[in-house]
Amino acid sequence: MKTRICDLLKIEYPIVQGGMAWVAEHHLAAAVSEAGGLGIIAAGNAPADVVRDEIRKAKALTNKPFGVNIMLLSPHAAEVAEVVVEEKVSVVTTGAGNPESYIPMWKEAGIVVIPVVASVALAKRMEKYGADAVVAEGCEAGGHIGELTTMALIPQIVDAVEIPVIAAGGIGDGRGLAAVFMLGAEAGQIGTRFVVSHESIVHDNYKKRIISSKDIDSAVTGRSTGHPVRSIRNNMTRNYQKLEQEGKSFEELELLTLGSLKKAVVDGDIINGSVMAGQIAGLISKEQSCKDIIKEVVSEAEELIKNFHF
Repeated sequence: MKTRICDLLKIEYPIVQGGMAWVAEHHLAAAVSEAGGLGIIAAGNAPADVVRDEIRKAKALTNKPFGVNIMLLSPHAAEVAEVVVEEKVSVVTTGAGNPESYIPMWKEAGIVVIPVVASVALAKRMEKYGADAVVAEGCEAGGHIGELTTMALIPQIVDAVEIPVIAAGGIGDGRGLAAVFMLGAEAGQIGTRFVVSHESIVHDNYKKRIISSKDIDSAVTGRSTGHPVRSIRNNMTRNYQKLEQEGKSFEELELLTLGSLKKAVVDGDIINGSVMAGQIAGLISKEQSCKDIIKEVVSEAEELIKNFHF
């Protein structure tokens, strides 16, 4: 199962791990890369020195390529953009902003640049400014989302650009990977299933909540602010949606979620924390190693594609 993404990223399998804040740190990134996919360290809002340390720790665990996801709204984004050059990171993915001003510097350093996009217009713009590929993310994904579904978004972006497209949102097994290949994508980005991997450092409460989830257990908050986020339903999402219905200000809503992701990931507070997860959570039933997850997803996709018939 080789695609242009495998050649571009120098990976064995066309699977990319999502850049999930507070979750995607060096243990997870290194484990995914060691298993043949592309692991990603999520910089989030972390200072540059913390990101540098994470990169070096990942390098101590694997000599295979891995990437860093830079959230461009972070106050430390400019410094982190330079750190990935200094540390000779193989791949950069970006989100929550426009990476155009950094792309020339990254390209000059030989870094593969892959912005995360949620629309055709943004995908075309990223290609124009030199992106090597894009992650097209449907609203089934966990965390910050756009409006279009994966099924609708992927083929439209594939038709609009020449660079390879990595599909994200709603991919949890080999069926999902095979499906996005049929839509024209050349790799799948997996987030929620890697959250419950053995190597993931998230609290056991968080993992168990995903594993016990049903298909309708996720909720989207923040639509009124223009920053929608998908999480597992709990006390926090209910309170947030109630405040949204009451027309509360952006500041009041932000106060409710301040530190809520860390509260869930680190402290295990799945009642008042933000348990970010995609709609695919209802399909996930067990904790596995990253190696077993990738092996299972790839082998199932290969079998489906090989034996497909009308």
